Amino acid sequence: MSYTQAAVVAVCVVVVVDVLVLRTRLIRRRAFWTAEAIIVACQLVVNGILAGRGVVRYSSDAILGWRVAYAPVEDLLFGFALSLLTLALWVSAGRSPAAAGAAANDTRREATTK
Repeated sequence: MSYTQAAVVAVCVVVVVDVLVLRTRLIRRRAFWTAEAIIVACQLVVNGILAGRGVVRYSSDAILGWRVAYAPVEDLLFGFALSLLTLALWVSAGRSPAAAGAAANDTRREATTK
């Protein structure tokens, strides 16, 4: 499997996890896309440094050949999949029954101490 194919598969799998499995649907939220823009800006700086200085090299047979800040465009796809999965898991964990119960207990403790 090429780097391009792996990147596309990663994006597809993570979008399915976000929308159908965890049901956080972050890809439909403006806040997610704002965070993603910040992440991409930082990613481009780091990729530019690492790929531009030759610290990281890519086989031309495994990538499309399109580059952004010296790094292959596939890196942006992997970065998107990584950030979406991380944030979807975070949101999902925050609304789990265990997390909701802990938040309710914290609220009750605060109310009794005031």
